[in-house]
Amino acid sequence: MTPTIIHALMLIATLALSFLFSKTPLSQYDLQIGALLFIVLFAAQRVLKIKSRLLESVVYTFIIMLIVNSSGGIASPFFFLIYFLLFSLSLLLEPIIPITVTLALIVFFLLSLPENQSLKNLIPVFSLAFLTPFALFLGEEYVKIKRLENRLGQTQTSTFLFLSLMLKNHLKNILEAAENFMGDHELHEIKRNAGRMEKLIDKFEKTI
Repeated sequence: MTPTIIHALMLIATLALSFLFSKTPLSQYDLQIGALLFIVLFAAQRVLKIKSRLLESVVYTFIIMLIVNSSGGIASPFFFLIYFLLFSLSLLLEPIIPITVTLALIVFFLLSLPENQSLKNLIPVFSLAFLTPFALFLGEEYVKIKRLENRLGQTQTSTFLFLSLMLKNHLKNILEAAENFMGDHELHEIKRNAGRMEKLIDKFEKTI
């Protein structure tokens, strides 16, 4: 399976677990459990040096859904945290992930709602679908920026290698010829190395 599918399945499983957990007596300890998960995440990043965006996404998703579900579900005053979650997931993982998470959230919320709910009560649930395109756009723009940064980094590395390995060697030859200048032979060497440097610079500029 591709990393995107694995990430989507992991987050769907996290959402399912959070909805099931809210139905258990342990849901009254949501703040303590959330704090414990933050401590575990902090220890994994700082002590164990584990840098995993998937781990961060799973922990944030579980904590936010735990808070929302334990404080009233779609009627929770903390429902807006889901909006921030979708934007965060679009930055931490692939841009397509918010769409998967949104669809899963809508399904889980609809399945957990009591019967005969009015349309007004369902507005927060369906509002998630309207927010998803913005999260997707933000994720795609973030990916483009990261690619541009990587490209600039590679260009800087190539420039450094070009200057340090190629030009430096020709400049050394020119300086040696200038220091030992005796006549036409050294002058010819200076012109030859200068011509090579000019050709190398022109060739390098075309590759940027």
